Amino acid sequence: MLHKPKGYEVTRPKTIESQSYPGQKTVYSLLPPEFHAGRWMPVGRLDKDSTGLLLFVKEGALVRQLQKPHNLDKVYEVLVWGPLQSWHPEKMMAGVETPIGLLKAKKVEVLGESGPQALVRVVLGEGKNRHIRRMFAGLRDFKANQHMNVLELKRTQMGPLNLDVESGTWRFLTETETEGLLMCIPLKKKR
Repeated sequence: MLHKPKGYEVTRPKTIESQSYPGQKTVYSLLPPEFHAGRWMPVGRLDKDSTGLLLFVKEGALVRQLQKPHNLDKVYEVLVWGPLQSWHPEKMMAGVETPIGLLKAKKVEVLGESGPQALVRVVLGEGKNRHIRRMFAGLRDFKANQHMNVLELKRTQMGPLNLDVESGTWRFLTETETEGLLMCIPLKKKR
């Protein structure tokens, strides 16, 4: 479990010392060299501007199972700019039309509001590229005639795992956490 800080990309450089572009920072620079050499892979992604829980595993088949839609709920805390309307959470659960199609949240909860900003908890059962950012951008504040803007986005939970390490640090999962994570994968049906 890694707490990804803002500004780091979830990509694997050819070597841990090399970067694709000057000044590029990847999450592998935050992990021991064995993670790069041992072919540890991230379960899902977080864009460069997002922070929070990122899980790494060695087994490709396990990565695919954990990334399958609805196997592992992901919880995010999102700070947005733009007055949140009372109908916005319901609209996000019903679906927001975006340039890449209809995007939905499984659950949306407003945690607090202050002026034109709101802190919102969003649960996704299936995540697409920039899913939450696109959903909020698809919502309009009709009074101000503007779209909602995500200021900060942090993944706080993946399935039974809660983010509990400081930004830029990592730890191995406990045996109990690993068992809980594996319980999220449905058993194959016999034919």
